[in-house]
Amino acid sequence: MNLTKIKMLNKYLLSEMPDVQIGEFPNDLISQRKLLRALMNIRPPMPLDENFLKLQDEILSEEVQERGTVKLSEIPDVEKNIKLWQGDITRLEVDAIVNAANSALLGCFIPLHKCIDNAIHSAAGLQLRDACKKIMDAQGHEEKTGQAKITPAFNLPSKFVIHTVGPIIPPNREPNQSEKNLLASCYESCLKIAAEKNLRNIAFCCISTGEFHFPNKLAAEIAVETVKKFLSKNNLIVIFNVFKDYDLEIYQKIFS
Repeated sequence: MNLTKIKMLNKYLLSEMPDVQIGEFPNDLISQRKLLRALMNIRPPMPLDENFLKLQDEILSEEVQERGTVKLSEIPDVEKNIKLWQGDITRLEVDAIVNAANSALLGCFIPLHKCIDNAIHSAAGLQLRDACKKIMDAQGHEEKTGQAKITPAFNLPSKFVIHTVGPIIPPNREPNQSEKNLLASCYESCLKIAAEKNLRNIAFCCISTGEFHFPNKLAAEIAVETVKKFLSKNNLIVIFNVFKDYDLEIYQKIFS
C-alpha cells in the first residue's frame, strides 16, 4: 500500500467533514490505514469526487490482491448445490455475497466496528453507501425486516452485494415464531433476487446472529431448511459462509 496515497485520501475526507477532530495521529502506514477506514465508516452519503474514487479504488484493489480471492471451485461441497466455507466473505469471488444490514441500509457508521456490514462496506468502497442511499431515497422508507436489495459490489471480488435486514432479538430471550419467519424471509428474499438476476451462486453470512442476537444454532437450522426448500425448485449454488469456529461446528453437524 502507498502511504502517500492514503494520507491524501485522509486529508480529503477530513476536508469534507470539518467537524471531525482527530488531534495528533501517528504517520505510520497501519495507523493511517485505520484512520482511512474510520473516516470512510463515518462519512455520510454525499457527492463522490472522481479523483478521490480513483485513489480509493487503487488502494482497495491492492488489498484484494494482498488478501487473495477464493473461487467457487475451491469451496467444498457438503450437499448437492450447497457449499460450506469459513473465512472472510469479502474474499469470495462469487456472483453475490449477502450483507447483514440494518434498516437504514447505509452500512455501519461505527468507526472500525467488527460487524460484517462494516467489513463489506469498507472493502467495497464509498460507492456502496452511495448506491444504497439511492435505493433508500427512491423507496422513501427504511428497509423492512426480512426484505432484501441488490447493489453492485464495486471493489469486492464478488459481482453483487445483496443486503438484507434480519430480526433483532433482545438479549436473553428466545425468538418467537414471527421472528423465526422473518429470518427465513431474509434467506428467501435473497434467493429470489439471485434467481431473478440469473445469478449462478450466492454466499450467505450468518444473518442476525451477531449484533442482532439470534441464537446461532437455531439461525443455522432455519437457514439450511429455507435454502433446501428453495433449491428443490431452483438451480442455484449456495455457499454458507461462517467466520467463527462455533458457527462452523454448527453447520458441520447439520450437514453430517
